[in-house]
Parts: sequence; C-alpha cells; structure tokens
Amino acid sequence: MGALFLLGGFTSLPDRLREQLKTSPQHYSQFDVNMGWDVKAEKGITAINGVIQNVRYATMEDIEIWVSSIDASGKVVSRSVGYVIPRTLEKDGLTTFGVTLPTMAAPGTKLIFTYKYSGSDDGGSDGGGTKWMQSFESIVSPPA
Repeated sequence: MGALFLLGGFTSLPDRLREQLKTSPQHYSQFDVNMGWDVKAEKGITAINGVIQNVRYATMEDIEIWVSSIDASGKVVSRSVGYVIPRTLEKDGLTTFGVTLPTMAAPGTKLIFTYKYSGSDDGGSDGGGTKWMQSFESIVSPPA
C-alpha cells in the first residue's frame, strides 16, 4: 500500500511544467507562445525563471529570451539573454528558461522581454522556417 502511494506521488515533467506555467506570478500569452515566470531580485542581481510553451508551430528552434530592465526615465539599465534548451521545442511542448540581469530590479521596474525563434510547420530543420521576434513589457511585482 505504501508503494502505491509513493508511486502515485510522482508526476511527469510535462505535468510539472504545466503546473508551473499555470501558477507563475507573471504571465504572457500570444498566438505563438504562452509564458509564465517569477522575478527574484537579491544580492545585486535579478533572476527571471519561467516556462515557455510553443502553441503555434510544429517546431520552434533556437529560442532566445532577452530581458531589459528600464529605469523611470526610459533608459536601459541592464540587459541579458537566456537560450532555451532543448534547441527544438515541439508544438504544445514546454520547457524552462532563465535570464539573469546583473542589476537588481525593484518592484515597479519595467522589464522588456523580447523573444526570438525560427518556427516551422513542416517539422523539419532545413533552414526554411519563419524567423520571428516579439516584444512585450512587464512590471516587477512586489514579493509575495
């Protein structure tokens, strides 16, 4: 009986990622991706960790997620990039991402996210995919 309970406690990685996407404090949804993330600023840096889901193409390849921290005057304070692994993300697939800014982004700070990828509906990686880049803004929330 104890073994059955123990085995029932395990969930698959896709299930855990779906739950993380759903429960993340920050969200973005567009025709091509769903994203959820949290922001932690401490010890002089800002760590942005989240989940991205491909909801449009048969495959997305070479996904990059850039984040810029913007001050009150609109000036870029810091910028960094995270490269999504695995290199190829299948349709409806989910994976984690992380971006670390070398400065602390206080609550109320504007972050500009820019994501780039090559999307393909034929499922192949022959270089014929659609190159896409999209940006959106987010405000750093106070800690929970």
